[in-house]
Amino acid sequence: MVAPITVRKKIKAFNEIINVNGDKSLSIRWALLASQAEGKSRAYNLLRSLDVLSTLDCLKKLGIKVYLKKKYCEIEGNGLNGFKVKNNTILNAGNSGTLGRLILGLLVHSKSKIKIIGDKSLSKRDFSRVIIPLKKFGAKFKYNSNYKLPIEVFGADNARPIKYSEVKGSAQCKSAVMLAALNTIGETSIKAKKSRDHTEILFKYLKIPIKLIKNKKKYMGEQVADIFVEGANKIKSINCPKYLNSQAIDEFLLIFLVAAKADGVSYFKDISELNQKESPRLKLGSKILNMMGIKTILTNNSIKIYGNPELRIENKIEVKNYLKDHRIFMMSMIAALSIGGNWKLHDPDSIKTSFPSFLNLIKKFQKSPK
Repeated sequence: MVAPITVRKKIKAFNEIINVNGDKSLSIRWALLASQAEGKSRAYNLLRSLDVLSTLDCLKKLGIKVYLKKKYCEIEGNGLNGFKVKNNTILNAGNSGTLGRLILGLLVHSKSKIKIIGDKSLSKRDFSRVIIPLKKFGAKFKYNSNYKLPIEVFGADNARPIKYSEVKGSAQCKSAVMLAALNTIGETSIKAKKSRDHTEILFKYLKIPIKLIKNKKKYMGEQVADIFVEGANKIKSINCPKYLNSQAIDEFLLIFLVAAKADGVSYFKDISELNQKESPRLKLGSKILNMMGIKTILTNNSIKIYGNPELRIENKIEVKNYLKDHRIFMMSMIAALSIGGNWKLHDPDSIKTSFPSFLNLIKKFQKSPK
């Protein structure tokens, strides 16, 4: 067990250039698509997090050659439906919902029975959202009554294309179907609520036939740019429009912290999807705000945050038992460094799933002159 971290001082102003590691979502998707290509694919700046490493380990078990070098990763694919796997192979997705759900899309043609398992957190998450549409391709699944891991999949001999309506705004659901369609003869039609478009970007980059019929526009969160933020003496509260939810789903915990310092009541609705992540993030995020002295009104799918621009934390705060959710840990660390207080944060190794260099960056900032 990794010792908890204690934070007692706010971070000072710093002057540093931040070099961010590769993106976890894109890294996992690249690896899965590279396994379906014929020949060698190479990626630079691939994120070396536990979730990505779990992806590479699963591909190796499926007969794919993976070469992880210091500066790049190379994958030698066997082409579409080219997995070479023994019956009853077990794939461990670890903590990664992206891996656990998306790889099922690539297994709808598997001639062998394959079992997907995961850690304690992933084993609590709902897989019905991908199993139900993937069944329509003809694949067979064995699972418990709650659609949770472990799950066994046995592919269809003659998978058929489907028409699928995705209503949750989940990029994982959409992507699992896209990967299944990639390996299925015929045209699969997907009508999807707006969500992140990493898979579409990779499909187009790799010249995989894909037509975007509606809502063909770029939106927040997927562009690369220099970001300049000018601080304000007072932050206004917001009534967050729900059309932004799917784009900001992984950023809400940080946005909640901003709302905690805003003047007025901020309202976020239709965000029950937050509780389908590595932990019940909506519930835990509210709990942390309460420990900070911020009033919240919480329902199953919404939260009102009563901001306090003069917020000062004098008490001790201990964050534990959060299913080692990396974003809960990072939210707590940012709160401790930016707002103050005496914090004790358990399970700092949780960041290894997505942002292994996070604490090293924090230490670098603390030593940096203004």
